[in-house]
Amino acid sequence: MTGPGPQEVVARALEEFGTCAFLTDERNCIVSANARCERLLGRSASDMIGQDAHDLLHRTRQGDPVPRAQCRLRENTLAGRTTQGSDLWVERGDGTLLRVMWLVTPCGVRERPSAVLVLIHSADELDRSPELPSGSDRLSDLERLALLAETTTLLTSTRDIDVALRHLIGLVVPRLADWAVIDLITERDEVQRFAVAHAEDGTVVFRKDLQGPMPPVPQESPMPLSRALRGVASTVAGPETYQGPPDSGIAVEQRRLFEATGMHSAIIAPLSTLHEVLGAVTLGRADQPEQITAADIALLEDIARRAGLALENARLYQRQRKIAETMQRHLLPQLPRLPGSEMTVRYLPAPDASQVGGDWYDAFVLPDGATALAVGDVVGHDLDAAAGMAQLRSMLRAYALSQRRPPSKIVEWLDQAALHVAEVSLATLIFARMARNDAGRYELTWTNAGHPPPLLVTGEGVASYLTGGNEVLLGVTPDQPRPDAVAELPPGATLLLYTDGLIESVSHTIDEGLEHLRRHAASLVHRPLESFTDELLARTRPSDNDDDVALLAVRVPDASF
Repeated sequence: MTGPGPQEVVARALEEFGTCAFLTDERNCIVSANARCERLLGRSASDMIGQDAHDLLHRTRQGDPVPRAQCRLRENTLAGRTTQGSDLWVERGDGTLLRVMWLVTPCGVRERPSAVLVLIHSADELDRSPELPSGSDRLSDLERLALLAETTTLLTSTRDIDVALRHLIGLVVPRLADWAVIDLITERDEVQRFAVAHAEDGTVVFRKDLQGPMPPVPQESPMPLSRALRGVASTVAGPETYQGPPDSGIAVEQRRLFEATGMHSAIIAPLSTLHEVLGAVTLGRADQPEQITAADIALLEDIARRAGLALENARLYQRQRKIAETMQRHLLPQLPRLPGSEMTVRYLPAPDASQVGGDWYDAFVLPDGATALAVGDVVGHDLDAAAGMAQLRSMLRAYALSQRRPPSKIVEWLDQAALHVAEVSLATLIFARMARNDAGRYELTWTNAGHPPPLLVTGEGVASYLTGGNEVLLGVTPDQPRPDAVAELPPGATLLLYTDGLIESVSHTIDEGLEHLRRHAASLVHRPLESFTDELLARTRPSDNDDDVALLAVRVPDASF
């Protein structure tokens, strides 16, 4: 199952705003606009997308274009600052002018890290609207919209549920309340008190003693948290709500919560989507004297709805990652036993839930007693890449076990078959056979289809890359003949086959990554193979790596074998 991407989530979230909202990129060009924006500005989204927002819309009271250097809205949009103002007129599609109030706030997502959200209100409509009530309704309309915009920005900037919820707490505490409590329903229908947070001296402090597992949700309980966890509408609660005889274990925990926090009033709202209830969020006031108002409830419900959508999206990505990881791990093979030699593998999934993909390895004994070794990477980072990896591995095994031909010929057949059979567009691969030669020494014969070169480290710590046998990656020219390369493996040497996740980084070049790997492998080769492999991964995998890593290490016997 694949959920919507971050950009799709933001586009959908634009429709949630009760005012004109559009998204601009780092050049101030409009990249998305909601239906209210089309109505307010009298322009279709297709006519606005791609246009510079300043040049298209911003005008003086007299209808003249606003000089770029004098436009506060443009300045703050390009700077990515959260700012609001009321000093602007915009030109509608029919040429008429509209006086507006505006708010801008950063809204970066993975595809557009410099995006900015622009909200526009008709100033004339605000002038005609009734005054807001006093008390906790101290936030203006634009401040509420700014909070909702920040909520959308932060919740859609990550696919990690823990990070998203901590972002949410940081938004509402202490702006709306002294305390924030988040209860989550796990995929096993168990309730977990994820966080209890309090504002202290300008920072958010988590009360771990109040967090942890909760009793099950009672189906008939009228108490506020039980109702919220069943998806029923928001409720205002206070310490008196839980003073009577408890009707469930959750009621007991709620009484403990109010006593420990000193909250005099709280709103409890469900975190839910159209498909399921994910939990509940509670905002409580202890130090702030204001009572909860209807406007507070409406605002929290809006925030909770956006949080629910973000959590659903994050869970979809996590489920996809779990499915792909499970499939990959079950499809990756067990290693053969090699008399005298040692072999070990490591597979590390990508840190990002959406990046599980097609890195793989294989090793098996051929009918003539030689050992086949392979490491490859299917282009892509999704379930299709993982499935393509399994298809390539199976076909490679079938050809290698049934045909006593050199690695180059096996890969030529694989390349042609992949074009017609496997659901693979492009892939890199090293395929090798390791066997003893007439002199009794181990010899490696291999072909390289666009993959990082094997690394050979002698027992004395001399490390060098095996650069022969190179040809283009699979899927480019299936009819292209491929070369073989041959190298003798010194006694006690260690051979490494790996995927590019071990060497690629945004902070350095491929050549620098290869040199980094070579030096560390040389310094660690004296260690036992398992320790060597673990430490090499720890030292060389880039911290900004966003790809899988597959690593196959073979240590040939020393001369005494």
